[in-house]
Amino acid sequence: MNTDVLLELGRQFLALSLLSIGGVNALIPEIHRQIVEINHWMGDAQFTELFALSQAAPGPNFLVVTVLGFFIAGLPGAAVTTFAICGPASVFTYFVAHLWDRFREARWRIVVQRALAPVTVGLMFASGYVLTRAADRSWVAYAITLASVVLMLRSRANPIAWLAAAAALGALGVV
Repeated sequence: MNTDVLLELGRQFLALSLLSIGGVNALIPEIHRQIVEINHWMGDAQFTELFALSQAAPGPNFLVVTVLGFFIAGLPGAAVTTFAICGPASVFTYFVAHLWDRFREARWRIVVQRALAPVTVGLMFASGYVLTRAADRSWVAYAITLASVVLMLRSRANPIAWLAAAAALGALGVV
């Protein structure tokens, strides 16, 4: 195993760990940029397939990091990326949680908490945008993605139904 790759994976995910406001899914644009565009460890299609696989599996959202690490560098890569994304953020949260609770009525805390909500929503939209650009390669694919978004926003039906319909269209060769 190339230790340079493991060190680079560790370095990147350690830094991203401290920026994971809203969870790992909010980091998808930067993870994609690092893995696909800068280091060329995989292509867009592989990235979106591994993201979909990780989200389909039961468990926490950070599984995408483990799956990507495994694809890039095998079991050591999975271990490095998982520890790097979970370790620093967990330690940081442990120490900040006490202060956060202690200053629950402080004006600065209320302002920070209110400011983080739109930042998190924006990061989630950016993740959806990056994944759409990486996965969709034709006007039909973009139309299916747009229709899925509209249907999910306008209906109370389980989103799995729209995903299943899109998968069926892919299996039929429409996309």
